[in-house]
Amino acid sequence: MGEMKETTHRVAGGHDIHIREAGEGPALVFVHGSGPGASGISNFRQNVDAFVDAGYRVILPDMIGYGASSQPADIDYTLTLFTDTLYEALKAHGIERATLIGNSLGGGVAIQMTQDHPEFTERLILMAPGCIEELDVYFAMPGIADMRSSFGSPDFSLADQRRLGENLVHDPKHITDALVEERFAVASKQPKEVITRMRTHNVRPRLGEIKIPILLFWGQNERFMPLSGIQYFFEACDDVRCVTFNKVGHWVQVERASEFNRYAIEFLDEHR
Repeated sequence: MGEMKETTHRVAGGHDIHIREAGEGPALVFVHGSGPGASGISNFRQNVDAFVDAGYRVILPDMIGYGASSQPADIDYTLTLFTDTLYEALKAHGIERATLIGNSLGGGVAIQMTQDHPEFTERLILMAPGCIEELDVYFAMPGIADMRSSFGSPDFSLADQRRLGENLVHDPKHITDALVEERFAVASKQPKEVITRMRTHNVRPRLGEIKIPILLFWGQNERFMPLSGIQYFFEACDDVRCVTFNKVGHWVQVERASEFNRYAIEFLDEHR
């Protein structure tokens, strides 16, 4: 992966949001999901170069509570907190308009940002996006249930980190020792509240407000986000297409990186 620039922006509440970027051209903001040790670079390392080579400016923020950004304790981590702090940091970074590419929680953030600031988002690329069900539906999903119980424990271990990583994929070969160690180093510093006090509201009632083109990706072996979400977009939104994969879990952009990159770049080029 090529050299990346790094910047940190101070936003409302005195929080710092860390941003990496590479390349030049139309801006693409990659918004990572939740989970112990998550960060922009660990979620999208296999995608950056392809989009830079295709002529795009890749923006990789760490959301509040994650990566190198501020990690406040003893607060509720709400969808509005994630969205507002990220939006403010992107504006401070000079981004006036961008395509949002979001996985899981990052998909929910991308949706809410588009609903709240429709002039900001050019297109949406969403990989098994969250925040389109009520919380009890998500808490019943095996991957989320395991994540909440494991990270909430005071004895969270490297072995727990590996197991949670393997929940994200169908084939565990994608969860390398280096990835586990990278995410565990971040997770070891994170407050438990980033998972145990995450409170995301359901953005599904406002999906119909989104009029821009949307590209969805979903794996059939999903342990976090029910595949029923696909139909919500088809019913509510005007311009949607979806790519699904069998024998793929929550991390489409990792397990099928080359195909994800190709399909997404074709979609971007079509609307460039």
